[in-house]
Amino acid sequence: MRPSNRELNQMRDIVIETDVTRHAEGSCLIKIGDTHVLCTASLEERVPPFLRNSGLGWVTAEYGMLPRATHTRMRREAKNGQSGRTQEIQRLIGRSLRAGVDRVALGERQISIDCDVIQADGGTRCAAITGGWVALKLAVQKLMKAGDVISDPLLDPVAAVSCGIYAGQAVLDLDYPEDSEAGVDGNFVMLGSGKLVEVQMSAEGSTFSRDQMGQLMDLAEAGVAQLVAAQLAAVG
Repeated sequence: MRPSNRELNQMRDIVIETDVTRHAEGSCLIKIGDTHVLCTASLEERVPPFLRNSGLGWVTAEYGMLPRATHTRMRREAKNGQSGRTQEIQRLIGRSLRAGVDRVALGERQISIDCDVIQADGGTRCAAITGGWVALKLAVQKLMKAGDVISDPLLDPVAAVSCGIYAGQAVLDLDYPEDSEAGVDGNFVMLGSGKLVEVQMSAEGSTFSRDQMGQLMDLAEAGVAQLVAAQLAAVG
């Protein structure tokens, strides 16, 4: 039995609220159960120096957690410098979102995705990727409406979900009680078409078989399909 009483293949409730901030070109608040992440997309008519005069656009990301996003207060990283975990997560978000972008169609401009965890209950990086795509899509829709982009540079939705081995069973969408006790923990980033972008898997106290890996992949595909449906509904 899962702590949340969910079925093994059951996602937490998915809620995506759009246009939650006034100034960002795209924004959403994504809630995956009790994990809540604010995602904003900011457009800049410039690219990093290594892309100047290349004709290619760029999508990058930053990630952070508010001090009381977790059970006990964390010190703000702005005061202490970013942790290795934070740097790793924001690189993951950036390269995941770029996997679904036609950077030629985007043109020589940058869209920065800021993902701020308001409340954490497991799966924050997955929620940030999923919500980050929604914010990105809304910003691109404004570019297209203004005529600054002719064809949609977003080739496919990008979403992510966690899966793991908890109490000896493969489960979908781990919350914190499961994540903290899981023998195997994994994050699966996929396109709406089902193609894989990235898989992060690690054994944490136990090992896993090839058959179990297949079970986790099957769960991830089903979970991402639900997330993509929620993304598409949110962006109209």
